[in-house]
Amino acid sequence: MSTESAIHDSIDTAATTVGSLWPIHSFVTANPLAGFEDQPFGEAVTQAADLLGGRGYPSAETFRAALERGQIDPGILDAELSEAGYEDDPEILLDHMANTADATDGDSDTATDRVDQILTKWLSAFLDEGSAHWSMPNREAGFYTAFRGVAEHDGDIPDEGIITDLPETPSETIETVLAPHPESQWVPIFEEQLAALPGWTGLIKQRADDEGAWQSAYPISLDGYLAARLALLDAVDAAIAPSNTSIDPDPTAELAGAFLRAWEASYRGDLVETVSVESQSLADSDTSGRPDAQMVFCIDTRSEIIRRHIEAAGDYETHGYAGFFGVPMEYQGYDTDVSVDACPPILDPQHHVTDVPTDDDTRESHDRLSGIRETADEIIETLEANAATAYGFVETAGSGYGLALAARTLVPGRVQELLDVADDSVPDEHEFCEPLVHHQHTYTGDLPVGLTTDEKIDYAATAFDLMGWETFSRLVVFTGHASETTNNPYDSSLDCGACAGNPGGPNARVLAAICNDTEVRSALRDRGFEIPEDTVFLAGEHNTTTDEVELYDSDVPESHTDDLEQLRADLASARENAAAERAESMRSDASSGVNETERRAADWAETRPEWGLAGNAGFVIGPRELTSGVDLDGRAFLHSYDWSADPDGEALEAILTGPMVVTQWINTQYYFSTVDNAAYGSGSKVTHNPVGNVGVYQGNGGDLMTGLPLQSLMAADDDPYHQPLRLSTVIHAPVDCVNDVLADHAELTDLLDNNWLSLTVVDPTQDHCAFEYEHDLEWSPASELSETDLADPTAPAVSDD
Repeated sequence: MSTESAIHDSIDTAATTVGSLWPIHSFVTANPLAGFEDQPFGEAVTQAADLLGGRGYPSAETFRAALERGQIDPGILDAELSEAGYEDDPEILLDHMANTADATDGDSDTATDRVDQILTKWLSAFLDEGSAHWSMPNREAGFYTAFRGVAEHDGDIPDEGIITDLPETPSETIETVLAPHPESQWVPIFEEQLAALPGWTGLIKQRADDEGAWQSAYPISLDGYLAARLALLDAVDAAIAPSNTSIDPDPTAELAGAFLRAWEASYRGDLVETVSVESQSLADSDTSGRPDAQMVFCIDTRSEIIRRHIEAAGDYETHGYAGFFGVPMEYQGYDTDVSVDACPPILDPQHHVTDVPTDDDTRESHDRLSGIRETADEIIETLEANAATAYGFVETAGSGYGLALAARTLVPGRVQELLDVADDSVPDEHEFCEPLVHHQHTYTGDLPVGLTTDEKIDYAATAFDLMGWETFSRLVVFTGHASETTNNPYDSSLDCGACAGNPGGPNARVLAAICNDTEVRSALRDRGFEIPEDTVFLAGEHNTTTDEVELYDSDVPESHTDDLEQLRADLASARENAAAERAESMRSDASSGVNETERRAADWAETRPEWGLAGNAGFVIGPRELTSGVDLDGRAFLHSYDWSADPDGEALEAILTGPMVVTQWINTQYYFSTVDNAAYGSGSKVTHNPVGNVGVYQGNGGDLMTGLPLQSLMAADDDPYHQPLRLSTVIHAPVDCVNDVLADHAELTDLLDNNWLSLTVVDPTQDHCAFEYEHDLEWSPASELSETDLADPTAPAVSDD
């Protein structure tokens, strides 16, 4: 093997320890310790602490608060502590954990800090995605070449070492700097250097893997980054040999693990008991009949709340399905310059779908009104950015700006009302556009434009198979979701994770268009889906901040007007109740829930417009009837599934290898961002500094923050709202069927065997008994606990203080 190949292989190996980081405008939740998932959880967090410096378990104070709030069952805790060899009272053990916590920081390496400062300066300039007015020169040649061109002009870089005459290729530079070090040290060296700035290197890793438009225009690689970094380390005479010292293992890790398992088992016991009881009831019930409408929501935990209130408002049936609605596509909205991936990052887009105008009059109105606004915005931006005009602009417009800022600060609700009126005057794209779903026999990049008839049939059939549908209402609504927030760099983290941090409305429109296709419907009937002639499919979008559900009803025939108006009225009622519940969870007045959620959406100073997926802890895969009468407090992902309609297990396999993996990513990011926000989160929004439209700093520079902000997780500085628990998945299906799926997918059994999530099966063929996955495809009957031993299954995610 050549030296160059050995270097590339070593870099690839080292890079697995750094998680990918998506640009903040398309925030994707991911396990920050994804590279350690091939190891048991306890070992993984220990190694990550050594490399990245992050804590792996909740603090003693967090466990103490959970115990005091009744979130940890004392009996379960005693059993876990005893099994781990601890006999002291839990309070004494928590005191011990708190007293031995290592709160010291290591000494800073001044030379390395200097290298970090230089690199982050040039990385922010090179990786900028459209926010900078003056670009770094020669970006199109790639990062290493561009850096090589500016290095000699950077006064912060010493005129020493290889940096004075950088070789033309990254491999040559790396090989030269590594010359004194044996090949056995290369991987550890690369691991330490990549972990020095895990935010920036995670972004580079994702961007290189994605090969999107920005990467194509301005390429960067981990090789190029490491070459620049090693050259700078050589210039400042910093040691690069792998460190032989490591952080002392947390002496209380085993104890913390016992508390964590007890906390998780307490939550899981409630959830499993609910599913088991409802499984028996489901077997004895008659579920025939045609509801007034069916609504399909994303499996997102926030959907659980609005679904519950919709079902209470009338004879409605709701279902859960991953929010990209099964169509892995790249989407380009009307009059936009770029396309976005509208599917989970676990999948690659297979189709290019764009919006095409179908109503010229409405289109002209949209273009005229939005054009005026865009022109005004461009003029203001130009005046603000131009050194020659900026001062004059401030002198002229300063008083008006001051009044506008005061209004947005003091009366954000009134300002939002005015903006809503202005927005209402501009037709939305869905009012005059339709998604181009028909196959065009053309390509955009490598993707075919539209879908063939066979593909459309397969996507629709897959959706109905996964959800186990046999009955169809007069109205069937595929409901995507998006958030509404102001002045929030993390706004995409509140949009649909299944759509790669983008709104889910376009995906809903695509599936509705597919299902309304007469040729598709005819083929579906041939496959056994008896879709009545009077069934109409339409799309909608759920605003998760305000709980408003907008219906895209332009194609609904007059024959369904009454159905539609009744649904609108009931959605408005459901919204009031759901918004009240959300307002109360944010410790606001529930009686003014709608107004409060609208204020939060409009207030540019609001650090917590909504809770997002905070509180997530469970994933239920089964018929909605198992949970429809239960308040799950917005903590569970819900995927519709009927095992009796899936004899070969293909639908279950798709759910476990897709949505379950993605929910585990979401769960672990929330977990680690809560457990150690400094290492795995992004700190307080108050001190965020957006950079390059790709991420945020804390303060005025440094590494990109990689996870969720404090305000998305904490009710107060020392009061977590999110309960940091690993995901508890509960499946309603025969345990043998689940085992067959797991046996075919080592990546799933690895996650389970290494305790990154738990799995319980409620088997309707075995008297509705529950079985817990143990290890190596082995199961054991779930512990039988009496109701008095279990905490309240509807207990809120945080206590009412």
